[in-house]
Amino acid sequence: MNVDGAENIVPRPSDNAPDEILIPELPRSRIKLQHLRYFVAAAEHGSFRKAGRALDIEESAISRRIRDMEDELGASLFQRHAGGVRLTLAGQRFLKPARTALRHIDAGASEVAAVGRSEEGHVRVGVFSSLASGFLFDLLRRFGKLHPNVRVDPIEGNPAEHVAAVRTLNLDVAFITGTKTWDGCETEHLWYERVFVVLPDDHPLANKVELGWPDLVSERFIVSDVAPGQEIHDYLVAHLADLGSHPEIHPQQVGRDNILSLVAVGRGLTLTSEATTVAQFPGITYRQLAGEVLPFSVVWSARNDNPACRRLLSLARTIGRNSVEGCPSS
Repeated sequence: MNVDGAENIVPRPSDNAPDEILIPELPRSRIKLQHLRYFVAAAEHGSFRKAGRALDIEESAISRRIRDMEDELGASLFQRHAGGVRLTLAGQRFLKPARTALRHIDAGASEVAAVGRSEEGHVRVGVFSSLASGFLFDLLRRFGKLHPNVRVDPIEGNPAEHVAAVRTLNLDVAFITGTKTWDGCETEHLWYERVFVVLPDDHPLANKVELGWPDLVSERFIVSDVAPGQEIHDYLVAHLADLGSHPEIHPQQVGRDNILSLVAVGRGLTLTSEATTVAQFPGITYRQLAGEVLPFSVVWSARNDNPACRRLLSLARTIGRNSVEGCPSS
């Protein structure tokens, strides 16, 4: 039986809804949300028994909780009779605000659940490797298909800058080289990339299928003055010093792509990771540096409660398991 033109729709409970609400008309009365649902169901069905069946609970529980609510409010909400229940005048006046309160609670819970499922949201991602191909390309492409309404902002920078931003929650996650642990952050190793030498396509070393460190002892190198230039500089110095060589390295005030163009015009060689090699620039060629692989890790803060970030981390781990298992042999 419908009461007061009510539709036969009973709002369903939500795990995200609060347990208690404050009815505006009754500032000193705290009403259990579940009891409010029982009241609306009983009003719409005209029976505690039918309401209990609709909500899959015992009729006695409906009756007892509504009685508790009547005691709290200080007014009878139903007239009980053999055929069921009928709203009192007080019950009729209470029905509309009760429905409104439930509708607002359920709408809010649905919005929260949508964010939790990453149907919408925003993730700030620190990147150090190229997005041209490889792990990060696959990750962002798959995440975009799974969660098309989540905005993902990649932000370039060096590892120290990224980690500092993760600590202050200015970045949600950062994908950086190495497997180092960072204070105040969580770290997980996800994938490897091989190291390649970038050289002009008319360079004598371009005739070799693969290069070793001894091939590079007398070469001049260029690096960007922004990330990952300093890391490439340190990598070159560390490895060539083992051969008794102090490499000639010239910083350039250009970004990653323009460094490759400068290699093409003969300014010097440089190094890059595997993900970059899918990008083709006129006048350059890539040659693998034998035995060299770079580990990459994800860094995040345990204090970060961004649901979309958690989804991205979960997908990254799934892709990362396959990547680590398929690590290129040295």
